[in-house]
Amino acid sequence: MIDDLDEPEGATPLEPDEMEGLKFSHISTRGELDQLEQANITSGLSWLDRQSGEDLLTDHFARRLHQKMFGQVWAWAGTYRQTEKSIGIDPIHISVQFRTLLDDVQYWVDNDTYDPIEAAARFHHKLVYIHPFPNGNGRFARFMADALLEKLYDEDAIDWYGGYDLQEMNERRADYIDALRAADGGDYEPLLDFVSE
Repeated sequence: MIDDLDEPEGATPLEPDEMEGLKFSHISTRGELDQLEQANITSGLSWLDRQSGEDLLTDHFARRLHQKMFGQVWAWAGTYRQTEKSIGIDPIHISVQFRTLLDDVQYWVDNDTYDPIEAAARFHHKLVYIHPFPNGNGRFARFMADALLEKLYDEDAIDWYGGYDLQEMNERRADYIDALRAADGGDYEPLLDFVSE
C-alpha cells in the first residue's frame, strides 16, 4: 500500500482510515494510483455522457457521479467525508450546504442569474469550497461544472487544462489554485479569467 502519496500543492491529503479504502493493495506509487484513477474517471465520464442532465442538480446525481468516477478505486467514493481537512467546511455541515448549493444553482439556471460560464465557475468554486468527499473534489467539481454547461445551458465545456495536467504542479495549476483562493475571499475575477482563457 502507498505510504506517502506525495500530493501536489493544493491537493487534500488522505487520512490513514481513508487510505484503507483503497481497493488495490498492490499500489505503491502516486503514478500507479493516478493511472487507476484515470481509468476509473474515463468510465465515470462515459456514464455522465449518457445522462440527460434532468436530475444533475440533485444530491443523488452528484454522489453517483463521484462514485462512478472513483468507485472502482476507493471504497468511500460517493460518500461524504467524515474527517476535517485543511480545506472545506466542517463535515457535519456538508450534506446541508451541498444541497443548498444545488438548489442555488438550479435557481441561477431558472432565473438567468449569471451567464453560463460564470454560473459554472461559481458552482465549481463552491463545490471545491465545500469539499464534500475525502478526495477527488477538484476533478469532480470540474466535471459537474462542465455538465452544467453542456446539459443545462447547451454550452461548451471549459478548457480547464489549457494543455497542462492539473494533477501535477505547473503554472496552470498554480493559477487555478490562486483563482480558487481569491474566490474564497469573494473575488471571482481571477477564476472568471481562468475559465475564459
